[in-house]
Amino acid sequence: MNPETEYREGLEQLAEHYRQVLTLLGEDPERDGLLKTPMRVAKAMQVLTRGYEMDAHKVLTDALFKEDYSHMVIVKDIDFFSLCEHHLLPFYGKVHVAYIPNGYITGLSKIARVVDIFSHRLQVQERMTMQIRQCIDETLHPLGVMVVVEARHMCMQMRGVEKQNSITTTSEFSGAFNQAKTRQEFMNLISH
Repeated sequence: MNPETEYREGLEQLAEHYRQVLTLLGEDPERDGLLKTPMRVAKAMQVLTRGYEMDAHKVLTDALFKEDYSHMVIVKDIDFFSLCEHHLLPFYGKVHVAYIPNGYITGLSKIARVVDIFSHRLQVQERMTMQIRQCIDETLHPLGVMVVVEARHMCMQMRGVEKQNSITTTSEFSGAFNQAKTRQEFMNLISH
């Protein structure tokens, strides 16, 4: 799906629901500034949730190479944006991924694509962190995987407790990263 030109089924119905939401909020969806808003929002929501249409495992296997490298491979500072499934407000930040190959490596950009796929769904940070780790584990069968996600949540900044400077950090790891020494090496390498 090209997010600028192709949209999924249900776009018109989604736009109609947003028209109704505007009315329920006390707005007039027929006024100049809002006339095209329902369709713009419907298109934006389809782009922001395009990860449902993508297969993260296939992304990794499309660039799978036999290689005898068995040390840590790190892709850090992967920018991401997602929507919190509780309030449909954005959360965004950085993802850091490491894996230790076990005979196979994947293209480095494929790691970032896996992050994009899982972040372009309605999410909670904890599940997204786990899904990224699981996908790499299940597809590459490495000696270990570790994922760290650092994010700012607009649901905490704009509403509720309204704490603008809070950052939430989650981590998931497996295999060789169960050893504290290996985890610490990764954390040292991604620290800013």
